[in-house]
Amino acid sequence: MSKTPSKGTPQRKHVGTRGKSFPCSICSTVCRSKNDLDDHLEEHDFETSSEGPTTPKKKIVRTKLSTPRSTGYQCKDCTERFHSKNDLQMHIEEDHNPVKQVPSKARKSLLTKPVTTPRREVRRSVAPSYGSSMLEQAKARLHVCAVPDSLPCREEECAQLYDFVESKLLDGAGGCMYISGVPGTGKTATVREVVRMLKDTERSGELPEFNFIEVNALKLAQPKQVWVEVWRGLTGQERITADHAASLLEKRFRHPGPRRKPTLLLVDELDLLWTRKQEILYNLFEWPCLPSSQLIVVAIANTMDLPERVMMARVASRLGLTRVTFQPYTHHQLQEIVSSRLAGISGFESDAIQLVARKVAAVSGDARRALDICRRAAEFAESDMVGANKSPCKSPIKKPVNNLVGLRHVDLALKEMFTSPKIMAIRCCSSVEQLVLGAVLAEYRRTGVEETCLERLHQQYGSLRAFQGGQNHVTLSCIIKAVNKLSGQRLLLTEPSARHLAQRITLNLSVQDVKFALDTIDAAP
Repeated sequence: MSKTPSKGTPQRKHVGTRGKSFPCSICSTVCRSKNDLDDHLEEHDFETSSEGPTTPKKKIVRTKLSTPRSTGYQCKDCTERFHSKNDLQMHIEEDHNPVKQVPSKARKSLLTKPVTTPRREVRRSVAPSYGSSMLEQAKARLHVCAVPDSLPCREEECAQLYDFVESKLLDGAGGCMYISGVPGTGKTATVREVVRMLKDTERSGELPEFNFIEVNALKLAQPKQVWVEVWRGLTGQERITADHAASLLEKRFRHPGPRRKPTLLLVDELDLLWTRKQEILYNLFEWPCLPSSQLIVVAIANTMDLPERVMMARVASRLGLTRVTFQPYTHHQLQEIVSSRLAGISGFESDAIQLVARKVAAVSGDARRALDICRRAAEFAESDMVGANKSPCKSPIKKPVNNLVGLRHVDLALKEMFTSPKIMAIRCCSSVEQLVLGAVLAEYRRTGVEETCLERLHQQYGSLRAFQGGQNHVTLSCIIKAVNKLSGQRLLLTEPSARHLAQRITLNLSVQDVKFALDTIDAAP
């Protein structure tokens, strides 16, 4: 039986089996072994380091060997020996190499962490020639996201828009302007240039201060999210529902405020805000008509007669008759636009720019497509120049390399642009599928919206079939089968729902590409 100590006898804590004890020099704790004492001292180190700079630290006494022995850990800089390796490391840091005090656990991780050399920056070798840098500058200027110094060929439209907004700001009234035109005719860029000019006039003190808000309907998940974007632009509030934002905007524009600034609202891709009841378009054009709103709305769409085709009479009447139409660019205008972007850079031949301008003007008149083709031609020219510099020269006389973008590079870019995978897929479709795309295109020309339903698509398909001399009666199952195949090729986007006549169908590529692909093929009856 084990002996139980009497009540009057004090118990010994943390005492070893052989009667040895290791007392702590800081507190009254007695440890069983030397390892336990080292762990206990590490806890004191961590507590003193985490107390902060304002708390006075307790001096930690490291146990040294009183007599020199063969055992223990000897310091290389002096003759002192220590019981543990931790005590030796602390002695080196404190006495020989004083550094910033850190906890022991963190110090251990720092000691064990391998030292890595700084990574050397790798520079890829590019052909160090004048032509390469010149073509790099040309590609940067020809990018569609680059902001040019001026917008040529749109001076008249810019003056109309500037006069309209300036008069509304000076009078403190609201109004609406509808801007239409095919894609790539400079509608949004012209409005942004006018806003920049108005801001410069505002800073000079000739115009009152105003807020500018730009909303692109393509970036909205739902049409009613436009109110959230408008309220965020006015107040900076992020978290708000669409219905709450609409009610707050209704209250703001109907009741006058003492220190309220006029607001210029730019709504791009207006046709995507169309709903069945058209309450969003009604409020958007109703608020500028209020005398206390001070709201100026500039709406942009791709269809000239969109208000008459899609909008109700009560919505179209509030839009007003202030409209500006951007006509497609001619080949002379496209050539001037590209030449203005390349001002000061002699990287293109004049015949190459003229060829791009004529090709694009014959198809759509899209300035963005002309810039993309020129930029791609510059990439072809740069790759040819780099290949010529890397290829070994057999003769001792080096032939001069032409650094200009010529007709051959433009021809390669045109073939690549007008033979894109989607255009080639349309050309390889069956006659029924091509007629379905033609029906969607005809419906877009009728309504101005790149979205239709299955019922109207069936009617347009029958009309096109009869116009081409084929049978007028076409089964709905044949149309559904063709639509599903085109949706699988990602040429059409269909509503994920049951097969019913109200299923919505949308083009997944530009109207110009569909028109170009269908014009180059003969659809079978």
